Amino acid sequence: MACLINRTSIFVDGNNMFYAQQKNGWFFDPRRVLEYFKTEQPETILINAFWYTGLKDPQDQRGFRDALISLGYTVRHKILKEYYDDTSGRYSQKANLDIEIVVDMFNTVEQYNHVILFSGDGDFERAIELLRSKDTHITVVSTEGMIARELRNATDRYIDLNDIREYIEKVDY
Repeated sequence: MACLINRTSIFVDGNNMFYAQQKNGWFFDPRRVLEYFKTEQPETILINAFWYTGLKDPQDQRGFRDALISLGYTVRHKILKEYYDDTSGRYSQKANLDIEIVVDMFNTVEQYNHVILFSGDGDFERAIELLRSKDTHITVVSTEGMIARELRNATDRYIDLNDIREYIEKVDY
C-alpha cells in the first residue's frame, strides 16, 4: 500500500497568535513550528509557509519579518488602522488580514493537500468548509478560549498550542 504524501502549507495569523500566546504566557518559535510540522507526520513535504501581521509603520517588526523570510515564510503585512470600539469606549488598532489569508489559501490550493491554520478566528469557517470540499485536510492550531466554535467544528483536526508546547516553544539557548 502506497503512503500518501502530505503536501502541507502553513498559514499563521500573526496577530491572532500573538494574543493566544500572550494568554498562554509563552511564545512559539517560528523555526520550531516549521520543524515540528515537517516531522509530525511521515511523508510530509512543506510546500509553503505564510505569516500575516499588522504593523504600526513600515519599519515595525523589521528584524522579525526578515528572520521569518530567512526561515522560508512568505510574510504579508498591513499597516494597523485605528478604530473606536463602542463596547469598551476606547480606541484600538487592528489590521484585518483575513482576506489575504483566504486569497493565498485558494491561490495555492493546487499545491497542497493539507493546510495548517494558526488562528482561532471564526471568519475562516466558510473558507475551511470550501477547502475541505476539495479533499484538503485541515488542521487548526489555537488555544482554548480563543478558538471560535464555528472554526473548531469546520476543521478536520484541532491542536491546542499547549499540547505541542514542548516542541514549538521559543527557548533561549
